[in-house]
Amino acid sequence: MKSRPAGKNNINQFFDFFLPRYCTGCGKKLPYDEKLVCPDCLNTILTADTETIEAEFNRKFKDDKIIEDFSSLYIFEKDKTFQDIIHSIKYNKKFLAGVFLGKLLTESLEDKINSWKIDLIIPVPLHHLKKAERGYNQSEYIAKGISKRSGIRMQNNVIRRVRYTQSQTTMTLNEREQNIEKAFKVKHKKKIKGKNLLLVDDVITTGATVKECGNVLKDNGAKLVYACSVAIAE
Repeated sequence: MKSRPAGKNNINQFFDFFLPRYCTGCGKKLPYDEKLVCPDCLNTILTADTETIEAEFNRKFKDDKIIEDFSSLYIFEKDKTFQDIIHSIKYNKKFLAGVFLGKLLTESLEDKINSWKIDLIIPVPLHHLKKAERGYNQSEYIAKGISKRSGIRMQNNVIRRVRYTQSQTTMTLNEREQNIEKAFKVKHKKKIKGKNLLLVDDVITTGATVKECGNVLKDNGAKLVYACSVAIAE
């Protein structure tokens, strides 16, 4: 690994003195050479191992034959560090933390993503009213991180959410599937025809949203649809 030039280190230390940065997870001040989330916080987050990912794919996606394969980096635990990080991205405008997690995900899953031969990365869209309320779509920033690290192009205007849906936090799987049914529409069919697509979300819970997106994309000419997220909720 190449060492950072001394001059650049000095500049970073200068800016960090006057504009200190704080960990998105725990809020403590970050040294100049640490990015957005401190190692202590990252080390407290459960990593999704191969067996977990395989079991979750079989449980959530295998039977529907819509999502070809999927992967995730972490396991979401309620009231733990990762929830704080995701909430800071979704509600506190910590955009760069989303990009950081996207890059981290890509570094960890690089071989798998390469094996999928992805042509286009597509973030799961928010309804325009929810996006206007929040000001942004957190999944777009995660997708940007994946795109920057992998070199695969990202498009955030291929599919749109045409129906405002209720929060799915407390819903059962059947309720989630009914809630999200016919919520998406493809805007640019030519961009996806015959392509391998990667859907990106922040956290995959039941998989209902990702499956509905995948179904619409395949109905409009996509060849294969894959999915990934920063975390999976078991």
